[in-house]
Amino acid sequence: MAISQEPWWKGSVYQIYPASFKDSNNDGIGDINGVIQSLDYIESLGVDILWICPMYESPQIDMGYDIADYKKVYGPYGTLEDMETLISEVHRRGMRIILDLVVNHTSDQHAWFKESRSSKCNPKRNWYIWKLAKYDSQGQRRPPNNWRSNFGGSAWQWDEQTQEYYLHLFCPEQPDLNWDNEQTRKAIYADAMIFWLQKGVNGFRIDTVNMYSKDPEFPDAPITDAAAEWQEAGLTYCNGPRMNEYLSEMNDILAPYNAMSVGECPFTPDRDTVVGYVSSQKKRLNMVFQFDAVDVGQGKVFKYQTEPFAYALRDLKDAVSRTQGLLCGTDGWTTTFIENHDQARSISRFGDDSPRWRERSGKMLSLLFAALSGTLFIYQGQEIGMINMPSSWPIEEYKDVDSCNYYRMVAERSSNDPQQLTQARASLQHLARDHARTPMQWGPSCNGGFTDDSVDPWMRVNPSTAEINVAQQTGSEDSVLAFWRQMLQVRKAHSDVLVHGIFEVVDAANEKVFAFVKHGPRSKALIMCNFSPSYSEMPAYPSMGKKELVIGNVAELQDNGVARGILQPWEGRLYMLS
Repeated sequence: MAISQEPWWKGSVYQIYPASFKDSNNDGIGDINGVIQSLDYIESLGVDILWICPMYESPQIDMGYDIADYKKVYGPYGTLEDMETLISEVHRRGMRIILDLVVNHTSDQHAWFKESRSSKCNPKRNWYIWKLAKYDSQGQRRPPNNWRSNFGGSAWQWDEQTQEYYLHLFCPEQPDLNWDNEQTRKAIYADAMIFWLQKGVNGFRIDTVNMYSKDPEFPDAPITDAAAEWQEAGLTYCNGPRMNEYLSEMNDILAPYNAMSVGECPFTPDRDTVVGYVSSQKKRLNMVFQFDAVDVGQGKVFKYQTEPFAYALRDLKDAVSRTQGLLCGTDGWTTTFIENHDQARSISRFGDDSPRWRERSGKMLSLLFAALSGTLFIYQGQEIGMINMPSSWPIEEYKDVDSCNYYRMVAERSSNDPQQLTQARASLQHLARDHARTPMQWGPSCNGGFTDDSVDPWMRVNPSTAEINVAQQTGSEDSVLAFWRQMLQVRKAHSDVLVHGIFEVVDAANEKVFAFVKHGPRSKALIMCNFSPSYSEMPAYPSMGKKELVIGNVAELQDNGVARGILQPWEGRLYMLS
């Protein structure tokens, strides 16, 4: 098949977190009209698709991932008419738009759940997952199993009125829907999918896509945290027995609209399971997000239970190799990304966010991930090299429920031990989701052009906006923003090898340079990235032959006479090989 005939969703995606993108009415909260006002800027990046994080009616316990009504818009973000205008304006510019589809759970304020918990006899009782209590040898009431919620604590909440537990894999205010109930599924499809597809939405990023089918026995999870009552259970409750059935049903709804699906697919180490989800022949999902790369350096039991930079470069190489390997010998598709709303900023995690190196390392990360195969996802602010919140900010500046719960857990377990709390702060400063959620930095003023300087934004603006912002970078040919635009042009110009090519790592044991070759049908590309603040030799590639430098983040030869075979600190190069 010719590249020009490839599906439209094999392009590049720009992700928007509405609360933090652009405030059009100076109430301190980003909104849909702010997105509409910024569409020319987004189009200028060279992306093909816009992804809007949840903008639905919600109590905002988990920043909109707790939905109270799929067919309404959260008031501070705007109206249904605003969303219709956004869809129309995106299409007018030749781009497409996808929404977040959050259907593993709803808010406990959703009308369905209010009915479900009203009585055991309610027709919607079985729309959610209710279980009887267990009792220990002392007669004490216990939850049905030992599963830990993704945000800490038991995954089961006792309901006093009806005397049963309901399952919530996230916050207690986010009860899990019962996908085994056909009525429930039909209602989900109608309200959350068909309603928006008929308004012109081009597809969905599907939240927690592999959690819908649970093991009907609801077994205990293995003990991995001996000091805790509740255990990490992702490998127990993900990828249940009916997942393929449910994904096929969802695809049947999407297909008539030529709509795309990208599923969030955690806790799935088995490659065959992932290939089964993304196989074009099986018609389930177009692609998934695997978290191998963004999970590098995270703790094994609790993701924040680690130290900053607790990884080797080999770990990142292995992670990228696994996700890129989905294209080798399969009919599936993959994704490439290193930032989103659930991750800290990539320059602060994998580059060097000091003033000396942050721009160069940001460009190097752009070169690396834009040279990988699959659909490319870019998160707002990544294109200007936004970095983590300052280490000097107090813990009170962390707003995310995940961050707050972890810090509280450490305080309780350690009886407020100062050393352990300091370690928790250091980990959150490196990995917390909050870093992705500080307002977009449009200009150098104190509120970064996100909202008026007289307004208190919902979340504090990173003071780095004085040096890192759209306005200043727009006028510079040497900015991170200019490099991202150039890199997207290179990616399209060489799509046969950069978007569709087969990945081969070079010198895997090298702990300073990440080098790889991309094999296309007619050409090859060689990518060299120096993950180090020192000079490094380029690894040898035996069949290099002639090479043409297509793009790099520094001049190939500097005035100091550094040889062509030496990479400068945080330097990245992309060669085409003949």
